[in-house]
Amino acid sequence: MQRGRRGWSRTLHKVKPVPVILILLLLVSGGLAAWLYFERYQPNRQTDPSVARTVVNAASDGTVALLSYSPESLDKDFANAKSHLSGDFLSYYNQFTDQIVAPAAKQKSLKTTARVIGAGLSELHPNSAVVLVFVDQSTTSKDRPDPAMAASSVLVSMTRVNGNWLITKFDPV
Repeated sequence: MQRGRRGWSRTLHKVKPVPVILILLLLVSGGLAAWLYFERYQPNRQTDPSVARTVVNAASDGTVALLSYSPESLDKDFANAKSHLSGDFLSYYNQFTDQIVAPAAKQKSLKTTARVIGAGLSELHPNSAVVLVFVDQSTTSKDRPDPAMAASSVLVSMTRVNGNWLITKFDPV
């Protein structure tokens, strides 16, 4: 029995500690990397079909809110639109509506109603997206009570802010 113990003892002394430590570090770091990828990063969960639908719906709802207003409810309409916006585009929209849209809407009794007739996802990333939105818009005024119809398409850039998808760019195409 003594010889058996010595045999193991010799074998253990022959094993170099540096390669063993390196192998253990490699296994631990590989496990950590896999855990971070699947449990923390989760790219598939951040860009899956339900997220795509959410983004397209947010872009569509935001587009309708941006392009629909009435002189009787301007403050409410603009507040609704602003709730769909973020970043520099929100600042631009505030200035544009205060200086141009509100005075014209009140003076000419402009009423616009937008309707999204189609929308499709162009790009989707975990915290940003681009949606192509097709819009029909009807406009009436005291000078032109018959609706003027216009069709347009817009590239709507979206950013995820505190879990909500908000419009950060609105580019007609």
